[in-house]
Amino acid sequence: MKEGKKRSFTLLDIMSLTEEDCKQQLAFNRWGEKPVCPYCDHDKCYTTKERYKCSKCRKLFSVRVGTPFEDSKIPLKKWFVAMYFVTHHTKPISSHQLAKDIEVTQRTAWFMLHRLRNTLCENGYEDKLECVVEIDETYVGGKNRNRHWDKKVPHSQGRSFKDKTPVVGMLERGTGKVRAQKVPDTKKKTLMPIIKKNIKKGSKVMTDEYRVYCDLHLDYTHKKVYHNRGQYVDGDAHTNGIEGFWSLLKRGILGVYHNVSPKHLDFYISEAQYKYNTRKMKGQKKFNKILKSDKQISYAQLTKDFSSERNKRQ
Repeated sequence: MKEGKKRSFTLLDIMSLTEEDCKQQLAFNRWGEKPVCPYCDHDKCYTTKERYKCSKCRKLFSVRVGTPFEDSKIPLKKWFVAMYFVTHHTKPISSHQLAKDIEVTQRTAWFMLHRLRNTLCENGYEDKLECVVEIDETYVGGKNRNRHWDKKVPHSQGRSFKDKTPVVGMLERGTGKVRAQKVPDTKKKTLMPIIKKNIKKGSKVMTDEYRVYCDLHLDYTHKKVYHNRGQYVDGDAHTNGIEGFWSLLKRGILGVYHNVSPKHLDFYISEAQYKYNTRKMKGQKKFNKILKSDKQISYAQLTKDFSSERNKRQ
């Protein structure tokens, strides 16, 4: 199952693997032909029956150390199935469904999915979006019409996010690259640094008429459409691409997860962003991104201060 040996990569390929095959696949994607110590990065290690031993620091380690699967008792084969669902399925999978599919508890499946989503989170980007970039913001939260009469929020439409979480996104036309993240608010002092950090100066940017974008012409060629006048396209000026991504994100939340907490919203955004950006990628490359990741997150980190967020459920 090593990358490049198969033109296609299916769930049947994973189901045919043994636990030892999964360990070898993980080791190959992490180190190649020679294991490397995760503690001191020394490349001379002894191989024992179940683990490795570094010849320099003399520490024992398994292939899971320094990976998202560290300290997990779940077989790697079940992890691989979960990884396939996350990376290859067009739509997301709920923890309840995954729990049934791989025979674990819902709590375990929830933790597994968040560990995998954490590997897809980008802390920073080396390259900036350029040429023509669409910018827009959206608000994730429950619809007012679905609330009980005594839980309805007045003036909850448009850019009123008293009961919702704001998210800003940018889409590069041509390549279809999307970058999106949760933000505390949609004020100019919040959005402008994010835009300048992610979009190359001199690029052409497309927005709606929102007033916080009024100074974009200082660094970019700025075109806008006036949604408040019923205008959605003006020549090449429109935000239909990024709005299409918002549609996919919200359909995943409303149709699969039903509600998510503001605390964990960035994980779900990262998953939707990864699926969108790799939609044309084939084979194992999407799958191997997780195998090569060293990102880790604990259950304590995921649930810290969660009680205070429970009342903000969307």
